Amino acid sequence: MKAVIKVGGKQVLASVGDVIYVEKINANVGDTVKFNEVLMLDSKVGNPYVEGAYVLGTVEKQGKQKKILVYKYKQKDRANRRTHGHRQPYTKVTITKIEG
Repeated sequence: MKAVIKVGGKQVLASVGDVIYVEKINANVGDTVKFNEVLMLDSKVGNPYVEGAYVLGTVEKQGKQKKILVYKYKQKDRANRRTHGHRQPYTKVTITKIEG
């Protein structure tokens, strides 16, 4: 059974046993999270969501991605140069159950 869920403003394809990385969720490691926004379940397509369907997952890890460097500058102006780093937080979730 496969499902397309909406989490963190993105669509994720999930099936039982999959490990997915999503935008940070306020949950502790070991907690069970429930995703109610199921867009598609096998061949059922929601309008916008499939009624009564949900996906359960277990939080495995809270972390941050590798640092990316953002370099900003203005052309022909040597005084306007700036380097800035960013690490996006994520949550690692293992899908345990798909119901619908």
